[in-house]
Amino acid sequence: MPKNAASAAQPGLALTSVRQPGEMTLYDIFITDGVVAEIVPSSLPDASAGGLQVVDLDGRFVIPGLWDEHVHMTQWALAAGRIDLSGAGSAREAAAVVQSQLEEKRSGAAEGRDSGGAAHGGRTLVGVGFRDAVWADMPSLELLDGATAGVPTALISHDLHCVWLNSAAAGRYGVAVGADGLLREDPAFELTRELGRLPDDAVDAMVRDAGKAATARGIVGIVDFEMVWNRDTWLRRIAAGFDSFRVDAGVYPQDLDRAVGAGMRTGQQVPEGGGLLRVGPLKVLIDGSLNTRTAYCVDPYPHGSHGLLTVSEAELLGLLVRARDAGFVPAVHAIGDGANEVALNAFAAAGIRGRIEHAQFVRQQDFARFGELGLTASVQPAHALDDRDAADSNWAGRTERAFPLRSLLDAGATLALGSDAPVAPLEPWTAMSAATTRARQDGRGPWHPEQALTRQEALAASSRGRRRISVGDPADVAVLDADPLAVSDAEFAAMPVAATLVAGRFTHRGGF
Repeated sequence: MPKNAASAAQPGLALTSVRQPGEMTLYDIFITDGVVAEIVPSSLPDASAGGLQVVDLDGRFVIPGLWDEHVHMTQWALAAGRIDLSGAGSAREAAAVVQSQLEEKRSGAAEGRDSGGAAHGGRTLVGVGFRDAVWADMPSLELLDGATAGVPTALISHDLHCVWLNSAAAGRYGVAVGADGLLREDPAFELTRELGRLPDDAVDAMVRDAGKAATARGIVGIVDFEMVWNRDTWLRRIAAGFDSFRVDAGVYPQDLDRAVGAGMRTGQQVPEGGGLLRVGPLKVLIDGSLNTRTAYCVDPYPHGSHGLLTVSEAELLGLLVRARDAGFVPAVHAIGDGANEVALNAFAAAGIRGRIEHAQFVRQQDFARFGELGLTASVQPAHALDDRDAADSNWAGRTERAFPLRSLLDAGATLALGSDAPVAPLEPWTAMSAATTRARQDGRGPWHPEQALTRQEALAASSRGRRRISVGDPADVAVLDADPLAVSDAEFAAMPVAATLVAGRFTHRGGF
């Protein structure tokens, strides 16, 4: 791979006969050194004169390339080889799915297919995606032990904040679990990292496959919040040939001293990163999640708890001041309304702008503070649909301010859309569809449609504020087979992407 893949675009490229959304005029876009150099009406009889590479897009639509602003990339790649429990409607159903998978593996039907932790070879069986917040029954150690017959088994909840273990897995990893078999928050994160400790080449191959799939959906960049020292992981991957998209690699508080000592700061290009790797934000988790009932809330959950505030306001303020002084943009995970209030107070006291990740539940009096403080709300619209039942159950009577995209935008917040993959798929059109319709394409009615965005707003929030291709922009482009402003809701959710370019280099190209 070139030493600087992002700037190693062809020196002259013309994308001819293209349209911008909502327009019928045909344009030619000229790209030089990875940057949009000129946009003119399609009139040149032979754009190849002068040595340009010419790609005729035959009236297709071009938009700024899409970013997923919140990804756990290794976990997303690993999820493809793990047992999918997202369809389980109860703890018993989840245990039955695991038991069925074990029986298949024993019979040899699925031998060798599970790269995320198979029962054969003495590995741990890993499942993902269960949603116990909406189950009528509860996970238990006894239930999972009965389904797994001594095979070490760990099931990761869809929000990543909880892991359900059997006794064999608890013994293997030396963790103590109660009668429910559950680990929550930091112990769950630690075990999840341990479950991902596979050979680097195996994990990197899965990441390459996941990256190629993302480019086919118009992705040109991600913010990766994998809970590791992520800079070196991505340097290894890029050196081995990964070149699908740009990566802003987040840093966690436990590594802040290391990052500062290395002279890192948010937005800095990482040397030897091929022009694709930058230092991302400082990620700080201060509460839990809705599914695990640990999001920190002002009012209690039905079972009486307010959730968990895992970092006090004073501790958070100290971290934000350190981030400010070291050149890091803070990205504060805050889901519950209590956690959002704490985060807003700390940002105000520190006098620094930054991001609040998730902002799922925000009190009316706090919306305006996002705009006043110049904050970005990094939100995941698909969660509103995945978690609507859990929200209605746990935040009953208050969900008009749950997943409040419109309220945040109207209050002056900058919106940045993402997936939190593997919590939701790394699929920008699913996120934008959820943001604009507040409904799935399954016939179920919209949930709080007053919080919906327009398509123009969703596209801008998925492309770092870029509403159209403009001269001087990085040539990070998605080419669509249809006008995203004119198609039906169903077509928008499944938008066909004909090509994707990063710095004028094709990372995905369909059959044209």
